[in-house]
Amino acid sequence: MKVGIISFAHGHAHAYASSLVAIDGVTVVGIADDNEKRGKEAAQQYQTDYYQSYHELLVQGLDAVVVTSENARHKEHAVAAAKAGAAVLCEKPLAHTVEDAQAIIAACEEAGVLLQTAFPVRFNEAIKRAKARIDAGEFGDILAMKGTNRGKNPGGWFNDKQLAGGGAVIDHTVHVVDIMRWILQEDVADVYAEIDQHFSAKAIDDAGILSLTFQNGVFATLDCSWSRNPNFPIWGDVTLEFIGTKGTLKVDAQAQKLDLYHSGGLQYNFWGDNMDDSLVRDFIESVRQKRSPSVTGTDGLKALEVAIGAYASAAKGDVVAIGEGEQVAR
Repeated sequence: MKVGIISFAHGHAHAYASSLVAIDGVTVVGIADDNEKRGKEAAQQYQTDYYQSYHELLVQGLDAVVVTSENARHKEHAVAAAKAGAAVLCEKPLAHTVEDAQAIIAACEEAGVLLQTAFPVRFNEAIKRAKARIDAGEFGDILAMKGTNRGKNPGGWFNDKQLAGGGAVIDHTVHVVDIMRWILQEDVADVYAEIDQHFSAKAIDDAGILSLTFQNGVFATLDCSWSRNPNFPIWGDVTLEFIGTKGTLKVDAQAQKLDLYHSGGLQYNFWGDNMDDSLVRDFIESVRQKRSPSVTGTDGLKALEVAIGAYASAAKGDVVAIGEGEQVAR
């Protein structure tokens, strides 16, 4: 299988590339990046060819393409890959606007190629076990949920609204909303959000509290922020709490670790499963077997709609129905 990577703008590109080069039968044909220094360094690290233009990469007869560019460029890159006949694994959020996300989905459908949204948290072992126990009815009917995705400000283009579509809210809402939708098998009906800036030097949202109502009446809250300080040992967290008619369940997706406290501070030692690797391997197997993706483009769109709705709600100071957010935000 011949795979290409478009852009190393997103930090997850290295995690995905490391997985791809370790999979039997997969050849990373090349890396395209308009940042020559970054692209050449990545190509050298993963022992592949560098292309300054993604158009040059896409004529290499690729079976699949991983898009890890800035959010605002996902549409450009994913649509081009689809037209070249390559399956697409697109970094989250699927796009920086609902309109662009819809265009990506339409292009992949028209070309008849697989589109998978990069939501690695679905492949985390704790999250998978939680879903299995909830599906088995162990906690009865789910009545409410509480989630967090609190990380560090990634810096760079993540603080440029034109390239990212927003700050922490678009960056961190989509992960947890996707898990909530996946477990409930329900879409979000409306959102109320309070969004502000408290931790960053640049003018970008870095704190948000969302209240969600799902179409079946389940309600949820989500803390989606860049509130972790630079000394925090990892990038952030993903936690979920489910309240059901038969019990409650708390999940910490980052708890597979050892914390060593000593005179020099805290030493964090992770020993758990690699959800990024599982995501990439799942994508490759889906392409090989010509099966439907585990995480679809529509999944990416639905999570993005909630983030867009959150920004619209904060601007309006009121609850916003999902689907209304794109119009209000404009």
